[in-house]
Amino acid sequence: MAAVSYSPNNAIPLSLLPPRPFNLHSLFTCTSSLTTTKKTKCKHKPSLFLQNPSKSHLVQPLLTPQQFKDSNVSVDSDTNCIDYANLLRISVRCGDVELTKIIHSSLVKFEEEDVYLKNTLIAAYIKLGCLNLAERVFDSLTSPDVVSYTAIISAFAKSNREREAFELFLEMRDLGIEPNEFTFVAILTACIRSLSLELGCQVHGLVIRLGYSSYTYVVNALMGLYSKCGLLEFVVLLFNAMPQRDIVSWNTMIACMVEQSMYDRAFEMYSELRRNECLIADHFTLSMLLAASSRCLAVREGQELHRHALKSGLHGNLSVNNALIGFYTKCGTLKNVVDVFERMPVKDVFSWTEMIVAYMEFGHVDLAMEIFNSMPERNSVSYNTLLAGFSQNHEGFKALALFCRMLEGGMELTDFTLTSVLNACGSMMERKISEQIHAFILKCGLKLNDHIETSLVDMCTRCGRMDDAEKIFDDLPLDHDNSIALTSMICAYARNGQPEEAISLFLVRHSEKSLVVDEVALATILGVCGTLGILKLGEQIHCYAWRHGLMSDTGVGNAMISMYSKCGEMQSAVKTFEAMPTHDLVSWNGLLTSYVIHRQGDGALDTWAKMERLGVDPDSITCVLVISAYRHTSTNLVDCCQKFFSSMQSSYNVNPTSEHYAGFVGVLGYWGLLEEAEKIISAIPFEPKASVWHALLDGCRLHVNSIIGKRAMKNILSIVPQDPSTFILKSNLYSASGRWQCSELVRAEMKEKGIRKIPGRSWIIFGDKVHSFFARDKLHSQSKDIYSGLQILILECLKAGYVPDTSLVLHEVEEYQKKDFLFYHSAKLSVTFGLLMTKPGKPVRVMKNVLLCGDCHSFFKYVSVVTKREIHVRDASGFHHFVNGKCSCRDNWC
Repeated sequence: MAAVSYSPNNAIPLSLLPPRPFNLHSLFTCTSSLTTTKKTKCKHKPSLFLQNPSKSHLVQPLLTPQQFKDSNVSVDSDTNCIDYANLLRISVRCGDVELTKIIHSSLVKFEEEDVYLKNTLIAAYIKLGCLNLAERVFDSLTSPDVVSYTAIISAFAKSNREREAFELFLEMRDLGIEPNEFTFVAILTACIRSLSLELGCQVHGLVIRLGYSSYTYVVNALMGLYSKCGLLEFVVLLFNAMPQRDIVSWNTMIACMVEQSMYDRAFEMYSELRRNECLIADHFTLSMLLAASSRCLAVREGQELHRHALKSGLHGNLSVNNALIGFYTKCGTLKNVVDVFERMPVKDVFSWTEMIVAYMEFGHVDLAMEIFNSMPERNSVSYNTLLAGFSQNHEGFKALALFCRMLEGGMELTDFTLTSVLNACGSMMERKISEQIHAFILKCGLKLNDHIETSLVDMCTRCGRMDDAEKIFDDLPLDHDNSIALTSMICAYARNGQPEEAISLFLVRHSEKSLVVDEVALATILGVCGTLGILKLGEQIHCYAWRHGLMSDTGVGNAMISMYSKCGEMQSAVKTFEAMPTHDLVSWNGLLTSYVIHRQGDGALDTWAKMERLGVDPDSITCVLVISAYRHTSTNLVDCCQKFFSSMQSSYNVNPTSEHYAGFVGVLGYWGLLEEAEKIISAIPFEPKASVWHALLDGCRLHVNSIIGKRAMKNILSIVPQDPSTFILKSNLYSASGRWQCSELVRAEMKEKGIRKIPGRSWIIFGDKVHSFFARDKLHSQSKDIYSGLQILILECLKAGYVPDTSLVLHEVEEYQKKDFLFYHSAKLSVTFGLLMTKPGKPVRVMKNVLLCGDCHSFFKYVSVVTKREIHVRDASGFHHFVNGKCSCRDNWC
């Protein structure tokens, strides 16, 4: 049988080691400290714990249990003890506590203590759930044996009374009673439940000294202990050294691998188990591996497990079916989930609750409510699941209604309840409601913890209460572990358009070592780095994640791909994707996005082809990205785009939305098929959004088609008349046609209504600082040098052939003034600053929040020639890489 491999790079966490020093490796070769000098032997009758008498030894009672109760049977010491043992077994089988008590009263009359019967009585009480009565019987024993102790230790271990189990085990050792294999299993169970690694290791040493290390179920218990304590290395050592393994051994090993997120190794072990003809995977094996399939989105493996369940007859098992529902919720379709649920012969409350989760995951809120109302029984988990589902699907008012219903029903409010309702309030973005919920929590004196405080901060930031969020955060005690709240605050700054504040908070707290950087914090900061284009910090975070073993987290890997692509490092983004141990759909979409924003359509389509070969099903976002990729291919592939667009619903179950139509119209417009694009819009079966007409207008600008362009603009003006961009579009139309007075009236109307245009802003990262510029901006401390440098640069570019395009200046001013407007755009100021501050030969990287204007685009091509430097500009349409007078967009962008 093949040994389990283990990577030496997986070091044992020091925090899991016990305070008392000892060598864990030596436990496999040395004895334990749990020894005693006092040794006695207790001779008692054979125990039911150790032996199961054959049917020939059983004597059927002459009376039924009820007859025994109703009769006055005389009891003396000559009565056959096996009759009593059989009656006790019958009382357990019938769940009859009263009969057990009657037998107990009979045994009390014995002149001589019969340990065998007392042990059987203890076992009966334990099985009937009467541990207190079992304790009384145990306490009455004058000479308890190993069976007596084992029974009570086991019962304590399973009843959350681990400390008493430990004390009883030590008492047994002090009396010189040596434990047997069942005792070891019992005390190790207590160690597992209390995570008592030090005592468990000493028990391990005693197991070796007394020669029980070859007992399969004892080793299984030891493996369970080390697995719970995160010591994978020792689980592997025990497993490999086992002379004989049962299905529990394999299940423990597989469960350990799943717990450590070593999903590939877990599936490998399952394959090894399948090759073992003596063992058959049971329901526990399949349930664990289905859970693993859900976590790592292993679609094929999960489907294979389902087929195995059908072949082996485990498809009727409750736990397997519950796991299948969870698997298909993450890796299948709603039809798969419903089919499993409807075919289940037995359902429990967990099955119904999982269906609520499934419907909520697929966005079917009404069906989730129907399932909830149809449940034969509900518990607090069911209510909380429905509440969380409402919050997840942004059904804030329904969540609040359910929360009120839970309060009226007197249900216990858990942390999960409060965080769900706070998240629901955050999704509603209603300031007054958020204040009421906040006041309710404070008024009721509910205990706050990291999760609730984080949700409070998040809710306040989403409801326009940044001051309250900062106050909650600042009021946290200094010695409090507020890393989760800190992560939430960083997210809030990033979400509210304050990326600089997010970076500043991260750097300050990290330098103070008051931030435990987890996966969420890393992903958030990486997102901010991508937004601002802070490549250096992003690379440092990459190194941090690598050193601390966080690169295995899919969310961190996805954020890393996005960061590198937004910072212009396309190759690094691809390498990050390839280095990820597992990919989800977000990973693939991130890679597709990277190719699209870098205008590498052929690379995006190659990635899509790979997804199809691997059987990765696309979602709505994937389809938008694939359609957009056809704008940036080296050759005209409009026919292929048409086929993909037409097959989305039939092949991938994705219904076309305005975003898909906008993408397709953009592709047609890019390749000059403007009339076809207009026909597509007229055939849309619903009212298209303005973005669809904007896509057509962009195509008209590229190919200078004013006739179709005017129709597109007319539709945009009618769909979103109050949008700031619409006012700007209308004003620019008037300006372009020389109707300056009408243009000024439009701008006056904007001012009167308080509608503001988003100002064009460009920025560059230098010296760990964001240097921002606006048009004709002179606020920078080095503005004199920047303007002097820009004037020299303009002169050199004019000599090289640059001609300012004054037609782009939509203001009624003289020609020389128009040139001044063009020369001092924010992008030109940023690029000039970059050229002055960076080393010769290094590329200049500039970010812009709106589209790059045509004049700046032309200017930067000449700049790349006269300075012999690469100019990288990221605008709202993607990246422009200016090298030797050429741009990566091939002068076609919108």
